[in-house]
Amino acid sequence: RGKRQSISSDDVNAYLRETTGRDITAKDFRTWAGTMLAAKHLCAIGPADSRREAERNVVRAIDAVADRLGNTRAVCRKYYVHPGLVRAYFMGLTPPLPSALVPGQYRREHPRAALRRDEVSVLQFLLEVPEE
Repeated sequence: RGKRQSISSDDVNAYLRETTGRDITAKDFRTWAGTMLAAKHLCAIGPADSRREAERNVVRAIDAVADRLGNTRAVCRKYYVHPGLVRAYFMGLTPPLPSALVPGQYRREHPRAALRRDEVSVLQFLLEVPEE
């Protein structure tokens, strides 16, 4: 049994780069988690009837992300939620996630798959969101 060791974000990021062979950091995981949480909240809320309602709904979703990640609304919106998700919501679009907040509904097709089905849906959705 080993001793507890302190690690820094640099240690975690070095491990991620070494393990994946890619330039990836812990922030990438936080951003993906924030984007997924915001997507699930926006899907659960549904489309807005007006720009003002859409703005309120986005704030609610970002607040959920901020609460989960332990950060401020402004920081989460700027750094931890993909801007295409918010842009799409203002266009009346949400990822195809029926019953998005039902725990355990989305499982990986294969236990070793990199992404769950809901994550694949959000990723595909973000790749198809029109630019401004």
